[in-house]
Amino acid sequence: MISITIDDLKLQVEEGTTILEAARQNGVRIPTLCYLEGVNQIGSCRLCVVEVEGMDNLPTACNTIAKDGMVIQTASQKVVEYRKMILNLLLSNHHQDCFSCPSNGKCELQAVCNEYGVYKTTFEGTRVKIERPPKEEHPFLGYRSDLCIHCQRCVNTCNNVSGRRAINLKKTGMFTIIDAPFGENWEETTICESCGNCADACPTGALYRKAGKKYREWEVKKVLTTCPHCAVGCQMYLLVKDGKVVAVEGADGPSNHGRLCVKGRFGSFDFLSSKDRLTDPLIKDRKTGEFRKASWDEALDLVAKKFTEIKKKNGPDSLAGFACSRSTNEDIYMLQKMVRTVFGTNNTDNCARV
Repeated sequence: MISITIDDLKLQVEEGTTILEAARQNGVRIPTLCYLEGVNQIGSCRLCVVEVEGMDNLPTACNTIAKDGMVIQTASQKVVEYRKMILNLLLSNHHQDCFSCPSNGKCELQAVCNEYGVYKTTFEGTRVKIERPPKEEHPFLGYRSDLCIHCQRCVNTCNNVSGRRAINLKKTGMFTIIDAPFGENWEETTICESCGNCADACPTGALYRKAGKKYREWEVKKVLTTCPHCAVGCQMYLLVKDGKVVAVEGADGPSNHGRLCVKGRFGSFDFLSSKDRLTDPLIKDRKTGEFRKASWDEALDLVAKKFTEIKKKNGPDSLAGFACSRSTNEDIYMLQKMVRTVFGTNNTDNCARV
């Protein structure tokens, strides 16, 4: 353990802890934009700078290791003015059409600008003058380079978390841009799996989920649930607006830690309001051959009756239970238990994947 002082608080922290980690562990807030715990700590936005006694420059807290005896100020006048200047510079190349942005209300840049009272820029950006049309041909995801702050959270999320390396840095003359495969040739990109983890990592509206255009953050209620698409058990939030599920977000579950695959993020809500969806059990009429609606009790009684008849006529081994990989482990466990105890057979299996 080492001893440091942060904003006049004398603290004991483990050796090797960064200044940002030490501050957060002890309830001291330091604003960040490019930092993403365990994924991105390159210090590119420079918003997390602090003042350290004995140092002329302002080091970035996210990747500066705390040293024994350090005396740190996180909100001195020098630090505050520096952060305001950083935000001023970021806005010079950032289109501020917040009302039409899908991330309005949950944009981290917007929030920190409001916190520091920086509402417009005094600089004339050079990159913002070069118009690049949005990439919006992808069915689920879009990219606006005019909202990008080059934090590289999406790059490192795709590379180090999803393991796909579909998003990279690209040189265009004097500028470096984020190269996201969401344009007209998106179908030719076999690397991208359309998981959308990059959009969740983006602190602005540069990378976004198209479903986000259907709602604003303050309009939805978040309902925690388990993804129904496989047995991994990823936790996710259903975003509900006016009684209808409009989008899905990853939650910090033990198996996914906020991440989702394309099925969990984009395949879990559209079918809910589909006109073709079956909402009642159907039983085929023997005379007409047409299906008719039935109650759950009637349908389940019919299934139980048929199973019982088959078992009595042909024995237990004439029946089997086959579980779907979309089911949770708990449901699959109950199915095999029913097969073994009620059917009286060990004929039970489960498919490996959807």
